[in-house]
Amino acid sequence: MNSVPLLQMEHIRKVFPGVVALDDVSLTIKEGTVHALMGENGAGKSTLMKILTGVYQRTEGTIKWQGQDLDTSSITHVLHSGITMIFQELNPIKTMKVCENIYVGREPYKIKGLMLDRRKIVEDTRALFSDLDITDIDPNEEMGNLTVAKMQMVEIAKAISYNAKLIIMDEPTSAISEKECRHLFSMVNQLKSRGIAFIFITHKMDEVFQISDEITIMRDGTYVGTYDAEKITHDELVKLMVGREITDMFPKEEAEITDVKLEVSGLNVDGVLKDISFKVHKGEILGFAGLMGAGRTEVMEALFGIRRASSGTVKIDGKEVRIHSPKDAIKHKIAFLTEDRRTTGCFLPLSVRDNIMVCSYNQISNKMKKISVGKEKKVCSRQIEKYAIKTPGPEQVIGNLSGGNQQKVLISRWLLTNPEIIILDEPTRGIDVGSKSEIHKMISRLAQQGVAVVMISSELPEILGMSDRIMVMYEGRITGEVSREEASQELIMRYASDLTDGQAGKGIGK
Repeated sequence: MNSVPLLQMEHIRKVFPGVVALDDVSLTIKEGTVHALMGENGAGKSTLMKILTGVYQRTEGTIKWQGQDLDTSSITHVLHSGITMIFQELNPIKTMKVCENIYVGREPYKIKGLMLDRRKIVEDTRALFSDLDITDIDPNEEMGNLTVAKMQMVEIAKAISYNAKLIIMDEPTSAISEKECRHLFSMVNQLKSRGIAFIFITHKMDEVFQISDEITIMRDGTYVGTYDAEKITHDELVKLMVGREITDMFPKEEAEITDVKLEVSGLNVDGVLKDISFKVHKGEILGFAGLMGAGRTEVMEALFGIRRASSGTVKIDGKEVRIHSPKDAIKHKIAFLTEDRRTTGCFLPLSVRDNIMVCSYNQISNKMKKISVGKEKKVCSRQIEKYAIKTPGPEQVIGNLSGGNQQKVLISRWLLTNPEIIILDEPTRGIDVGSKSEIHKMISRLAQQGVAVVMISSELPEILGMSDRIMVMYEGRITGEVSREEASQELIMRYASDLTDGQAGKGIGK
C-alpha cells in the first residue's frame, strides 16, 4: 500500500452568509480502504463531500490528492482526477438504457459527432459488468425498470468506467434489502482489494462495523476524531457522534390503549394487495413489518387515497368512510409521512415555511381565505422551535437542509393538522442516532395523547422497540400478527418470508 495517503483534507473551513458550516475539519483516506464518515444530520458531512467534489468551494484549508494539490474548481475536473460520488437520491435517466446511462456524454461514434456506435456501448458495458462480476443486469434494459440496488450497481460501474480511485457513497443501503446489501458489500470488498477506496456515509451502526476500516466522526461542523473500526465500540461511537450518551434508543413509554380508531376490512388493490384487514386503537403504535416489496407502503397509499382500492371497507370510530384522495384523508384527520421525503414529501424548491404550512393554511386564513402573514410567521416559528429544526430561518429553501431536518419539517407539517390517525412510513430512514431518538420520543408522546399510530419500518429493532402490535406482510398480504410480548426478530422474519408452517395469519385483525 502506498505510504502517501490517497486523499488529505486539512483544516477545511466553509462559511456561508451568516453561517459557519465547517470549522477546521480534516479527513485522510488511504487507498484500498473503506472509511466511514459519521455524524448527526447537520454535522457537515455532505458539505465536506460537496467541497471535495467541487460543488462548493472551501473558504480555507488544503486538499491533496495522491500527494499533490487537488484542483476542485469544477466538478468535471474532480471527476476526471478519479473521485466520484454516488448520491443517496439516485438520479439516473430512467428512459434511457443502462449502457447509455453509463456512457452518457462520452458516447463512442463511428463517425465523430455523426454516427453513434451503439454496438460498442453495449460491448463496453458488458465487459465492464463482467469485470465487476455483475451478472444480473442487461446493458439494454431501461434504467427505469431496475431496482434501487441495481441502479446503485450501475452507478458503481459508471464510477469505475471513469477509472475512479475514490468512490463516495451516501446512504447506499437506505432503500435496499438485506440480500442486496450483502451483494453491494461483496462488490465493495472486491474493488477494495484492487486498491480503490470508499467513503461510506451511513447512519446504520451495524453496517459501519461490517464494512469499515476507519471511522471519522463529525459534530456540529467540526472534526471530532478518526478511529480504527475494530477498536471502537457501538456505545463509544454514538457518544462521540452526539456528544452525549443515548441510553434508550427506543423510548417506548406506556400509553393508554382504548377504543378502535381505525378498522380496515378486506382491502384489495388489483395485482398488488389481497384481503388486507387490521385494526388500530387510540393510543396504540401498530407496526408494519415485511421485506421490501411486501406491500406495506401500498396499503398506506390506499388508505390515504393515493392509490385506488378495488374493494374493501375503512371505518373510523366505527363509521364507514370513503377516501378517494389525500384531501379526503386529511378531512378525516389522517396524516401520512411518506417513505421518500425528497420525492413525495418535500417541495424542494420551496422554503421551510411553505413546507410546514402547506396543509394548514385554513388555520391562518379568514373567511375570505386571506392569509394572515403575522399568524403564519408565528405558527411557523413555533414549529421550528418545538421540533428543534436546524435552519438559518423559515425562508431557507428546504432542499438546503440536512435529511434529518427535512424529516423534522415534514413531521411538524403533519402534526400541525392535529391528526387523530398518523401513518409513518420509514420515519427514521437516513436519520442519525440523535434525531432517531428524538423522533421515537415524539411517536411515544403522540400515542400518549391518544393518537392512533401506524408505523412502517424496515429496521427490526425499531419495529420491536416501538410497537404495541406488529402486522407482518408478504407479497401483498398479511401473513401474521404478533403481540409486543411474543415478538422476536426470528418470528417476524418467518412471517415476512411466509415460512410459518400453516400458522401464518393466525389472529389477524383481532
